[in-house]
Amino acid sequence: MAIVRTRDLLLEATRGGYAVGAFNVTSLVQMEAAVEAAAACKSPLIVQVSAKTAQFLKAEAMAAAFHALASSAPVTLGLHLDHCTDVAYCRSCVDAGFTSIMIDASKQSLAENIRQTREVCDYCHGHGDIAVEGELGTVAGVEDHIRVDDAQAVLCDPAQALEFVEATGVDLFAPAIGTAHGVYRTADPVIDISRFEHIARLINGARLRVPLVVHGGTGLPPATVRRLVAAGGAKFNVSTEFKRTLVNATVEYIAAHRQEFEPVKFFFFVKDATTEKMRHWIDLLGSGGKA
Repeated sequence: MAIVRTRDLLLEATRGGYAVGAFNVTSLVQMEAAVEAAAACKSPLIVQVSAKTAQFLKAEAMAAAFHALASSAPVTLGLHLDHCTDVAYCRSCVDAGFTSIMIDASKQSLAENIRQTREVCDYCHGHGDIAVEGELGTVAGVEDHIRVDDAQAVLCDPAQALEFVEATGVDLFAPAIGTAHGVYRTADPVIDISRFEHIARLINGARLRVPLVVHGGTGLPPATVRRLVAAGGAKFNVSTEFKRTLVNATVEYIAAHRQEFEPVKFFFFVKDATTEKMRHWIDLLGSGGKA
């Protein structure tokens, strides 16, 4: 089983009415937690690394660690580069061993977004058929170095969505529908699910062509998550919740064991806490037992 094409994972998820978690990791500890959570739940999973994390820890090191962990895993896994705004760095991560790439040119004009996304698609499809994710519209909040204020957020135009998919040859499509990166300011954020449903019908109504992606999973009410999955959301991004888990678990362990100086002990504590959160998300997305 182990490493498979990301697009294949998500086509199967769309057909099956569930979503595959794309869980952002910032360390080997979190990556191990992701693989262990997937194995425990018999779930497919996408290990996701932001461009900033990949640059800091080195894309080659992250890819090598992923391939070492995934090669013996009893489930289907992928390694995805998240929110990269640099076409050249997208190419570097393909060469390093990532199995899918997101080129985020969503803050550019439609024409420039199409041009950059098409360029990355051409490179990726010529180097092992690597899947490419593109985004249209802008998601509010902060993801890595990309900051979008609420006033700057623009929802995806459904008509442009179809044009974008057809012009770029993109494999995965993330339309902006009101979700946000980071922490929502309300317990009941307004998400334009009808817009998402409309886009799903336009792109995949006649035949399944391009799996859809939901960004900004952290903080969404479970009912909203389930509605988005039912509407066709096949890849569900979760990042901030796992960052908070990492920091909170580290602080909790150190506060209770201040006279200990054995980092591996709190690595295990962080991994267990992260695995528990990831298993919760796998259950919510309905991907358990689908690997």
